[in-house]
Amino acid sequence: MSQPITVTHTLGEQILVTSGGVELLAYVYAPDPDPFEARKPYVHPLRTLAGGLVSGYRPNDHRWHKGLQLAAGHLSGQNFWGGDSGAGRGQGDRRSGDRVGSMRHDCFSDFEVTEDRLRFVERLTWMESGGQEWAAERRTVEVHSVEPAEGAWALDWSLHLINVRDQPLSFGSTATAGDEPAGCTGLHWRGPRDFAKGDVLGPGIPGDKGRTAAAQLMGTPASEAAWIAFTAEHDSNDTHSTVLFAHAPENADSIHASHWFVRSDPFPSVALSWAFFEEFELPPGESFGYRYRVVVADGAWDRDHAEDYLATHRW
Repeated sequence: MSQPITVTHTLGEQILVTSGGVELLAYVYAPDPDPFEARKPYVHPLRTLAGGLVSGYRPNDHRWHKGLQLAAGHLSGQNFWGGDSGAGRGQGDRRSGDRVGSMRHDCFSDFEVTEDRLRFVERLTWMESGGQEWAAERRTVEVHSVEPAEGAWALDWSLHLINVRDQPLSFGSTATAGDEPAGCTGLHWRGPRDFAKGDVLGPGIPGDKGRTAAAQLMGTPASEAAWIAFTAEHDSNDTHSTVLFAHAPENADSIHASHWFVRSDPFPSVALSWAFFEEFELPPGESFGYRYRVVVADGAWDRDHAEDYLATHRW
C-alpha cells in the first residue's frame, strides 16, 4: 500500500516531495550559476524512506555531477554534460565555456498531485553556448509507489526530444569523442561519496564490491541487461541503501541502442547511455524518446529482490 506524499512547489526554483516526515527528493529547475557546469535541472537530494542520502552534488572531482539529471556529453560539437567532458582525447583539461550548452526551463504544461502520486510535464529548450535553440524537450517525471512495506519508492523519467535546428543534431558521448570507455550521456546518477566501491548487480551479475561487477556491466547493452542496481553501506551508521535503474520496454525501439555506463571506484556513477559506442543523428524536425525508472530503497537488495520488485511493479 502506498504512503501519502506532500508536494511543495517553490515557483521558479524547485519541487520538494516528502513522505513520512522524510524529504525524498528535490527537483531543482532554477539554473545553477556557473555556465561551465552546463546549467540544467537536476534531482538532489534523493533519499530513501528511512532518510538515507543516495545522491551526490558538485563533488570535487566533477563539479557538474548533480544527483540525477539528463545530460549529453557530446552533441554536434557542444557539451550539455558540463565541464570539459566532451572535449575529446588530447584536448587537455581546460576551463572553457565556449562549447558548454544549457537546458532552459520554459514551463510546466501539466502538474498533477494526488494523495500518493506526483506527475508533472516540463517543457525545456536545449541551447548551445551562444544561445541558439537546438532542441525542444518534453519531460515527464512521476513519483509513485511510496511503499513502507517494500522499503522503497519509484521515480519514472521520460523524455521526448525534437530537433528544432535546420540541420541534423549529432548525438555522441565522451567515448565517441575519444575518451574510452567514458560513454557519458543520457540520464546520469552520481552517488554520494560513501557509495564509492559499493556493490553493483544486474541480470546474471550477482554483485561484487568495487570494480569487478561494474567492469562487467560497463558498456553492456540494455538488450542484455534491462536493469542494474547499486547498493552500499552509509557512513556513520550500519544501514545500507539500494538504487535501481531500469529501461522501459519501449526503449528497445527508440532511435538508438542504449548501453550502461557504470563506475563504482573511484566514484559511484551510473548513466543510461544512448550513444556509448557510436553517434547517431537526429534530422531537423525529427524526434526521439526514452523512458526510465529509478527505484530508491532501504537495505542491501540482491539480484532476486530486484527482479521480484520489477516483476510486481509493472510499467
